[in-house]
Amino acid sequence: MLFRAKSNWRLVATILAMVALATSAAGQRTAQAPAQGQHGAAIWADPGDIKSKDLLNGRGGEKHRPRLPVKFLKEDKHGHNSKLDVEDAGGTKWKAKLGIEAQPETVATRVLWAIGYFTNEDYFVRDLEVKDLPDHLHRGQGHVISPNHLDMARLQRHPGGEKKAGNWNWRHNPFVGTREFNGLRVMMALINNWDLKDENNAIFEAKDGGEEYVVTDMGTAFGASGDRYSEEESKNNLKAYQESKFIAKIAPAYVDFDFPRRPPPTHILDLPHYFHQVHLRWIGERVPRADAKWMGALLAQLSTEQIQDAFRAGGYPPAEAAAFTRVVQSRIAELNRL
Repeated sequence: MLFRAKSNWRLVATILAMVALATSAAGQRTAQAPAQGQHGAAIWADPGDIKSKDLLNGRGGEKHRPRLPVKFLKEDKHGHNSKLDVEDAGGTKWKAKLGIEAQPETVATRVLWAIGYFTNEDYFVRDLEVKDLPDHLHRGQGHVISPNHLDMARLQRHPGGEKKAGNWNWRHNPFVGTREFNGLRVMMALINNWDLKDENNAIFEAKDGGEEYVVTDMGTAFGASGDRYSEEESKNNLKAYQESKFIAKIAPAYVDFDFPRRPPPTHILDLPHYFHQVHLRWIGERVPRADAKWMGALLAQLSTEQIQDAFRAGGYPPAEAAAFTRVVQSRIAELNRL
């Protein structure tokens, strides 16, 4: 009877796993459609003089900073994090994300933009004044620190207000196999941005008629190299970032990164999430060594001050910004030793 019970359990577990994988695959087939065969599509552009890049202000620069205070428009109930649609004093609309992901996402956009990847314009505001803020938010109420004031906010918009044309898929997109796409895989490993859902990737219609492929959500960066037991351990965690391993294996032709790590066993209770994360392991594996070295050469042009400016832009205190910078520079050095 015991043997039969164990056998039945194994059968059920196998069936559930197959269902989860099928669901994941189906989602990928749906997501890839808008990313195929687009004319004038680009995922990277020559950044020019990297050493002159302003990482304190990022892609939008000082002139595109939101004009505070902002006015509440509506609450965005999509996704995991609390978000609001707001309008600044100059009439520009922004997406405000609240909470633990606001800081690392602000930093990540600056580092990727500096080396040529397309990003949104992100600005971190520790104390955001929001006019007409409702008395109670469905989500994010814990970030209300006083009437009409929210803490830990990231304001985001895409430059020029370009229209979003759809999402793109990590496994199926026009750039798979290119140096630029492999470089993006390296960057996700370098910053430990492990939440690589296709819905976090967007295609924007550029004014010249082309398309920009953007990773629009990098809020899980600068923590552990995979989903852990708690949100605080997984994201925006200096100790976890310092202790995570970067490169797992170096072969003559390729590099394996220790990223993204499998979720803890307890996460298997949420089978779709668990198997989706496991399915993403390939993003950090078998990256051509030459492409990883190319990325290291680009990153090496960033000065210590520039990287620290990126963390300053995310609201990190000087000592913490310096500590994060040392980890980033250590990883850049690993790439350049390949």
